[in-house]
Amino acid sequence: MSTIPEHVARLTALMSTFDAPWALCGGWAVDAWLEHQTRDHEDIDIIVFQEDQRVLFDHLAGWTMIAHGPHVAGDTDERWDGRRLELPAHIHIPAKFAFDRGRVFSEDGFTLEAILNERSGGDWVLSREVMISRPLNRCVRQSAWGLPTVVPEVALFFKAQDLRRRDRADFLALLPRLTGEQRDWLRDAISRAGHPWLAQLAT
Repeated sequence: MSTIPEHVARLTALMSTFDAPWALCGGWAVDAWLEHQTRDHEDIDIIVFQEDQRVLFDHLAGWTMIAHGPHVAGDTDERWDGRRLELPAHIHIPAKFAFDRGRVFSEDGFTLEAILNERSGGDWVLSREVMISRPLNRCVRQSAWGLPTVVPEVALFFKAQDLRRRDRADFLALLPRLTGEQRDWLRDAISRAGHPWLAQLAT
């Protein structure tokens, strides 16, 4: 097993007793599959399913959690009280406010973002705008860092939606690692809306 970065190790410890599915996602997931940190990250992202949001709220009791969703102002700093959140939604746990069992994580960079997702039975609903779903057990696997991690093609599917500079960098870093099957799935998923990455996936 490769050396696990400090923030990822802390996340693993924090979520080790979380009693619901979850997975590392975003840029750290890309790094997990590459088995080394490739760039700086503003925060550490995980996915949790909408139906398990209360489990997350209870699990992180004692942390400051700020919820963002369709019925919440984008610049809110009001603490989440556990009320049900409708999608799309995410829960922001800023470093300067977070603490666990009396230990304060102040200004140490451990900012956690929990992104709520939809599940239907055993499938992860990746998109409803263009209906795309996939069995959850094909979307998440244990990475070399030893924690549940969104598989490369699904991580890149989400990154394809924003086309930020860092998303393209993650795509180019991870592209050579994709198997033919992974490329085919990603090509099919993003081709439904048209996408500039398609030409590179075809080669």
